[in-house]
Amino acid sequence: MTSSANPSSLPDHVEVVIVGAGISGIDAAYRVQSQCPDRSYVVLEARESLGGTWDLFRYPGVRADSDIYTLSFPFQPWTGGNSMADGGEILDYLRRTVEQFGIDRHIHCGTKVVAADWCSETARWTVTIERTGGEDGPQRSTVTCSFLFTCTGYYDCERGHDPQFPGVESFTGTVVHPQFWPDELDYVGKRVVVIGSGATAITVVPAMARDAAKVTMLQRTPTWISSLPRRDRFADKLRRRLPAGLAHRVIRARNAAYANGFYHYCRRFPDRARTLLTTAATRRIGEEAVREHFTPTYAPWDQRVCITADADLFKAIKRAEVDVVTDHIDGFVAEGIQLRSGAVLPADIVVTATGLRMLALGHIDVSVDGKPVEPARHMLWRGAMLSDVPNFALCFGYVNLSWTMRADLTARLVCRILNHMRRADLAVVTAPAEPGVREKPMIELASSYVQRGVATFPRQGDRSPWRMHQTYPLDAADVARANLRRELRGVPRASFVLLDAGSAVGDHRRLGG
Repeated sequence: MTSSANPSSLPDHVEVVIVGAGISGIDAAYRVQSQCPDRSYVVLEARESLGGTWDLFRYPGVRADSDIYTLSFPFQPWTGGNSMADGGEILDYLRRTVEQFGIDRHIHCGTKVVAADWCSETARWTVTIERTGGEDGPQRSTVTCSFLFTCTGYYDCERGHDPQFPGVESFTGTVVHPQFWPDELDYVGKRVVVIGSGATAITVVPAMARDAAKVTMLQRTPTWISSLPRRDRFADKLRRRLPAGLAHRVIRARNAAYANGFYHYCRRFPDRARTLLTTAATRRIGEEAVREHFTPTYAPWDQRVCITADADLFKAIKRAEVDVVTDHIDGFVAEGIQLRSGAVLPADIVVTATGLRMLALGHIDVSVDGKPVEPARHMLWRGAMLSDVPNFALCFGYVNLSWTMRADLTARLVCRILNHMRRADLAVVTAPAEPGVREKPMIELASSYVQRGVATFPRQGDRSPWRMHQTYPLDAADVARANLRRELRGVPRASFVLLDAGSAVGDHRRLGG
């Protein structure tokens, strides 16, 4: 699916602009059209096809790193066989969803949002877009909206993390980054070195090992790894006995409770969690390999615990299809990688699974009355709105649980805000910053990719409504009891003089002015 709504049909003004047609944007679109049916909306997607992450990543073995029942939408039952679903299965699911609910008629692909400026005089966002595919190259134009909702994820789709390894230009083989996998890459019978030990490496290594001559996973430090079955037997039984919608809700709740419980078990009882994970890995590959390569110095969930589906990584190691090397890289040489220990890893192909670059707003220059909005200078109200930024929400899902569960909470909260504005006849709402709230990082993980980029993200606080619990039941209850009248500052529509159907002039030169 490479197109949806015709880009030329994009209106001059729409009430809600949703940026991004990945899981978050599709969820947001469904919620807006079902819970705010009187609001017009469009979804603007920079890529030529919907799907976000699942359209971008094409490396071998790409799959979800959480179970699909919690990653999928609560309103659209997962009917596939795998619980740990492959990327292609997820992409097909997203395409079916937008077609079934008519969301595809609102999606404009090949339409990149490059800037958004709020005007306090008109209570409107002016969104600058860049369309691809024209004979004269990208063409820029604008659309205005009353409310802007960015669903661009948390990493940079245009660039991955590049550690700038010395001597890489001298390597005679091929270097690829998983984020930009070349379709024509042939690794059959080749020697492959995968640099990294995060979720991407743990997925791509066993997948490539099926056809490569040898795959070596080169890690600087070990990662905690747990195994989940590719198929969920409990889910299969339940789906045979219950209606699809009911079965999906029960499985989703059960799996969310399990994932959330495991996370908090690791945080509360780190020594027990260490023993649990090392014992399970030892049964697969033996004590020596676990001690040397799979026993991190940090506690489980200080950084992410990665998932191997059906223990495929451990099985590939056991079959001697995969070697694991824990060492530091001195640099590249013609035949491969020079290690600090003095050894050289020979390679025909090197995969740099070195991580993501975090990005808060997807390369969009956001401003209010011409003044740039720097996310790190704002706090995040209820996980959805930047403090003191009017009529603006952003979606940020869980990183310790399924992304979609938090994304759907945020989308439903945004719909509550839109309906509150309608009932109270408000043109503008903001979440005013609250003095005395102690600020904390938005993501409290020690993972390298988080530490590299978290300082550019909004901050959370130490108490409600600025705190994100990272626990679905608590966050759901927190969102449900949000008192919008008390917590949000509103400007009535009566403060603005309507000039015509598409514009307005306000009495307030600045909010609160």
